[in-house]
Amino acid sequence: MSDLIMAIGLLFFLEGLLLAMFPSRIKNILKLIETMPENKLRYSGIFFLFIGFVIIWYIRS
Repeated sequence: MSDLIMAIGLLFFLEGLLLAMFPSRIKNILKLIETMPENKLRYSGIFFLFIGFVIIWYIRS
């Protein structure tokens, strides 16, 4: 359970760091995401989900 809380904390830290460092770039990226087709977003999400799973599996084994 502590690993899950640590991962969530790290996620918040990284997102906050990116927002603090590049606020205008984040706004531009969000506008770009708004215009992307849903299928492309879905496939991108599945891709990153898979990459994250592989990284976690590799580190934990």
